[in-house]
Amino acid sequence: MPLLFVLNNRHARCTIRTVNLRVAHQSRAKRTRTAVSLFSGCGGFCEGVELAGFKIKCAVEVDSFAAETYRFNFPEVPLFEGDVTNFLRDGGTHEQDYDLQEIDLVFGGPPCQGFSQIGPRDMNDVRNTLYEQFCRVVSKLRPKIFLMENVPNLLLLRKGHFRDLILRDFAKRGYRNVTFLKLTASDFGVPQDRHRVFFFGTRDDLDLPYDLRSYAERAIGRLRWQHPVTVWDAICDLPAEVVPSGETLPYRKRAAGLTKFQRMMRLDCEEAPYTVARKRPRDNGTPARLHNHHTKEIQERRKHLISFLKPGMKGDSLPREIWNGLRPEKWRRLDPDKPSYTILAQMHRDLSEWVHPKLDRWITVREAARLQSFHDGFVFVGSEWQQLKQVGNAVPPLLAYSVASMAAEVVLRAEGWSEASPEVTELVQGRLSFSEQVVSG
Repeated sequence: MPLLFVLNNRHARCTIRTVNLRVAHQSRAKRTRTAVSLFSGCGGFCEGVELAGFKIKCAVEVDSFAAETYRFNFPEVPLFEGDVTNFLRDGGTHEQDYDLQEIDLVFGGPPCQGFSQIGPRDMNDVRNTLYEQFCRVVSKLRPKIFLMENVPNLLLLRKGHFRDLILRDFAKRGYRNVTFLKLTASDFGVPQDRHRVFFFGTRDDLDLPYDLRSYAERAIGRLRWQHPVTVWDAICDLPAEVVPSGETLPYRKRAAGLTKFQRMMRLDCEEAPYTVARKRPRDNGTPARLHNHHTKEIQERRKHLISFLKPGMKGDSLPREIWNGLRPEKWRRLDPDKPSYTILAQMHRDLSEWVHPKLDRWITVREAARLQSFHDGFVFVGSEWQQLKQVGNAVPPLLAYSVASMAAEVVLRAEGWSEASPEVTELVQGRLSFSEQVVSG
């Protein structure tokens, strides 16, 4: 065989191999990213992760009431309703049952009551070790990246004891490249000053060409809103009237001059990252209804008391003849011109810290959901007590969207795509309109 032919033949084989590798690489970039949700609650974190382009292969939730709401809003997502300690156990068939091969992301927020500044901060609270179950599932599924949400106090409790345990546990399981970011929800379109920490890390075999924390800060920085959404920007289009628990209202026609956030939330508007189809998946041509616009009854004595509360003020501002000054946080009216303070699960027991900014009543479940950035098509089911608890426990969907978008970008870079590649550029450009506060139409 002539030498020239041999060289040309070899070159052809190399060219074919290079083309095949490029096609395979592009195929991986274009395929739908997959995720598994732990401690799913009613689905706030899942809502944001789906918006960021991930397909959730399975969700895990032990609370039967939260699971009921989850199923209503995510009917296509298989739900393992049970204790996370029983999920993916050796000898079981969950990986086959839920098709959990090649998972890109594992995410969730282990219960935080044992770490919370508001809670008892009990070092022996059994919930403090639920992060170990999160680590176990990550070790089992070997995702490219994980996201674990919790309260910032976890970083400080016992001089960082739990923070260091978490970092060491992930390192032992093949995730040494782990870091965390402290984020405020109001920086990402959520009308609420909710502070949370997100631990995240990539698998050891992924070759990252950058410092993970620095790149993540830059990636998520593109999604920061220039101006926070205020309480009134978030809820002023909702009706003043309320209905009894379990009833709905006709959906009020949109008015002129809606804020970008309101367009995201409303069922009759399109605003990135939401479409009307996303918000009304069950639309069968019937008129839209407003769900969950109800609240706890209020006694006349309490109604008279909160009538003295000015916007943004607490119980310690009330006249002595109205309130004795004890427990100054007991009564609190939302400031219409600022983001809300933290929406908490304890609302289900007492709403006196969440007085409507302009009306003499408590906020409704729907108004609380808006302040958590749940769109109006996300329906909470169960008793009013349970609905308020679910709203307060949730990860705000728009915050979840931001961190999941960051995770998606990190995965692309970890797979070898350059920052200038069409794949990364397309992802970044698709997110930019989210943080622009100009109404799109």
